[in-house]
Amino acid sequence: MNTYRELFAVGQFRTLFAAQAASVMGKIMESLALSTLVYAHTGSPFLAALAYLAGFLPQAVGALTLGGLADGLPPRALLVSWDLTRAVAVAMLALGVLPVWGMLALVMACGLFDAVAGGARQGLLADLLPGNGYVLGRSALNIAVGAMQITGFALAGTLLAVAGPYAALWSGAALGVLVALTQRLGLRARPPRVSGRAVWRQSWAVNAELLGDRRIRGLLLVQWVPNGLIVGAEALYVPYANGSSGAAGALFVAAAGGMLVGDLLVGRWTTPEQRIRLAVPLFTLLAVPYLFFALSPGVWVATALVAVASFGFAGHLGTQERYVAAVPVQVRGQALGLAGSGMMAGQALAASGTGTLAEFVPVSAAMALAGVASLVATACLYPTLTRRTEERTPRQ
Repeated sequence: MNTYRELFAVGQFRTLFAAQAASVMGKIMESLALSTLVYAHTGSPFLAALAYLAGFLPQAVGALTLGGLADGLPPRALLVSWDLTRAVAVAMLALGVLPVWGMLALVMACGLFDAVAGGARQGLLADLLPGNGYVLGRSALNIAVGAMQITGFALAGTLLAVAGPYAALWSGAALGVLVALTQRLGLRARPPRVSGRAVWRQSWAVNAELLGDRRIRGLLLVQWVPNGLIVGAEALYVPYANGSSGAAGALFVAAAGGMLVGDLLVGRWTTPEQRIRLAVPLFTLLAVPYLFFALSPGVWVATALVAVASFGFAGHLGTQERYVAAVPVQVRGQALGLAGSGMMAGQALAASGTGTLAEFVPVSAAMALAGVASLVATACLYPTLTRRTEERTPRQ
């Protein structure tokens, strides 16, 4: 599988693509609306950053304790039921009856099971698209993420300006129902990958095995740390724009656009060997433009810097490809869930760190320091980024 035409000939992939696009748009509306709402109520950069990524940090706990469900439950039933549940939770936010701490607590509670759903979705993708098809599929889904981020931030910014944050939250809830319906109608019923195992014991045992493997642990850290620090800088877009939804929306759109172009070019027109060689330059590109935020550039210069930096997110395509090849097939869902949830948790921790830092130093300085930290992380992970071969875990 070498072309997007061949990729979209797979009917169930088209369903995953459509569901991912709608899901991303809904979550963007939820995150931006919640961040704007919290910042308006509190005026705190820390709480605004925390609200933007509130559902990410608990995903690490969910992956460690419930990750086995990604392989132990039928994937279609799991995805449909969870997306409906999540839509109900967003509708509760849209009612406007919860205090700030209640809204944050609800979003964080949802994050516990998001790790399981994400693992099931990525495991299903790897099953549907073996070999080179997986990288091409991830590239296409990342492009969908970028396109929907552009659309979602633009639409969310318009809704926030015209109708307020609660309208954006209602729209996010409606999109959640649409995602559930799309997956119910477009995915085939599949049995669980494993059965007859206790979820808690299975989750802990597999995670311990994966994290105990030096090569896999390195691939996980590459997916978690450098980009997580940059997303921590992104979480400060609203405070950097001084609460302006239009200016913050421009920054978010630029980030999405840069990521879209990077995934399109790297995912479609590079080989596995080239993706390994490009890893260090792309991860470096991801961080360097943020160093210029120390100069507090205007919104349009900042937008250009963000667009250039976000091209570097494409460095993860090669890392994800190597990770899928290294983990055992029978626990692929949980392994991908661990990678995804760890990435989200890393982003949430970075957002908390940059938000806390921005309470004491200018927001622009906190963003620049996040870029410095990302460069340091890339340098520390250089051996993993440049390694050509991977070993299977003993389970395989």
